[in-house]
Amino acid sequence: MLRVDELRFAHPGQSEPYNFSFIAAPGEVTAISGASGSGKSTLLDLLAGFLTPLSGRIDLDGKDLLALPPEARPVSLLLQSESLFEHLRADRNIELGLPAHTGRSEAAARIAQVLAEVGLEDVGPQVASTLSGGQKQRVALARTLLRDRPVLLLDEPFSALDDETRVTTRDLVLTLTRRHAWHTILVSHHADDVAALASRRYRLAAGRLLEA
Repeated sequence: MLRVDELRFAHPGQSEPYNFSFIAAPGEVTAISGASGSGKSTLLDLLAGFLTPLSGRIDLDGKDLLALPPEARPVSLLLQSESLFEHLRADRNIELGLPAHTGRSEAAARIAQVLAEVGLEDVGPQVASTLSGGQKQRVALARTLLRDRPVLLLDEPFSALDDETRVTTRDLVLTLTRRHAWHTILVSHHADDVAALASRRYRLAAGRLLEA
């Protein structure tokens, strides 16, 4: 279980700090909604370790994550833009999620495995710039699978996709979340995404998280 308890943070000049408390269970999607500027992305940055809170705790199965730097946290982040290197092949983008000491044959086998899991068996040799938006998000998900981190942060990940691709991609996210027991945190303005994915729902109002 991921527990966030009285996590407080204020940007420079912010009079009242944000105060975040919530829980997220493995194999479930927890949705965070709220108006623009309400603090949704700030919360994800705190979870990822890009911001340091004033006080509070982030606990995953009894382990305090605040003691860990961003690169050591068991967290992956998927954004609206896919964060791929456009000039690299899809399989090379995925390979960046592997430890540096991984052997070539092991790397090839693991990349093939995760590409198959996201339904892109034949896409590995293609340069990222030639892929569709939905394919790029699946490549990013394949890289997340390879990293094998139990917390997945989604910041408006479907916003740039057409309606059909949006549905198939979020279905894939839900399938992978359940299969790999991820603690998936979704930030979205789209009510249909929240309705389709979320087991738990919170909304940000006046700097605090409330159960929706």
